Amino acid sequence: MQIRDKKSIVWFKEEWHDGSKPIMSSMSQSYMHGSTIFDGARAYNNSIPDLHKHCERLINSSKVMGLILPISKEKLIELCKEGVKYFEEGAELYIRPSIFCDDGFLIPDAKSSKLAITIFRAPMPSLDGFTAMLSSFRRPHPSMAPTLAKASCLYANTSRALAEASENGFDNVVMRDGEENIVEFGSANLFIVKSDRIITPEWNKTFLNGITKQRVIALLKEEGIDVLETKVSEEDLLFANEVFSTGNFGKVLPVRKINQVEYEVGSVCKKAISLYQKYASTYSI
Repeated sequence: MQIRDKKSIVWFKEEWHDGSKPIMSSMSQSYMHGSTIFDGARAYNNSIPDLHKHCERLINSSKVMGLILPISKEKLIELCKEGVKYFEEGAELYIRPSIFCDDGFLIPDAKSSKLAITIFRAPMPSLDGFTAMLSSFRRPHPSMAPTLAKASCLYANTSRALAEASENGFDNVVMRDGEENIVEFGSANLFIVKSDRIITPEWNKTFLNGITKQRVIALLKEEGIDVLETKVSEEDLLFANEVFSTGNFGKVLPVRKINQVEYEVGSVCKKAISLYQKYASTYSI
């Protein structure tokens, strides 16, 4: 299949197709009741950092939602790498394996689980950073939503919050939980630097404990730099010396402004970017 001029491709039913191929019926349980799960890895600079961890998280998400991965983890990793090679060398791509099911009504029938791997062009965002506002929306408690999965049904909350930010002239949002703790950005994890301490919200199961977040913490620790995982208040955030995000889409990005508070791109953020870029370069496709 020649796809050099294509924006996306999808692996479904044992072969690769143009990304526009329909894969789900309007009668599918996942279409009607939102049981689809997915994960996202990045290909850039001829590297796919932590692809195996993204595939492992997809499997964990499927268990939370009552679905199953219909192939082995090893085969999934192999297919993701295979799909990237349909694009030109060095292409900046988003790799999104997803699992949905056709059968069942309110409860998914795991035996009908299907896998689709979508790969599409997605330029890496600028390292100039982004702006954010404190959202009026809150992340749900794990007793209220399947927060331990990377599930499509959770993203209505994110979409509404990001729409709110856009309407107010911001790029992203800062999300809180039901107890008013700062937990993350709308689409990434959050770090602050305050009084020479690097701090990130402790994982309380209301938000995704990101793969890139954990990788950055580990890389900083290897350099003898500790990260404190603890509760973060609005005051902590707004009086921080620097703020940055970690996430699969942008990896490590500085934050320029939250509400009306402006931040410099500090030395810790620059260090985290450098360490991650060096680490990513070791993951050749």
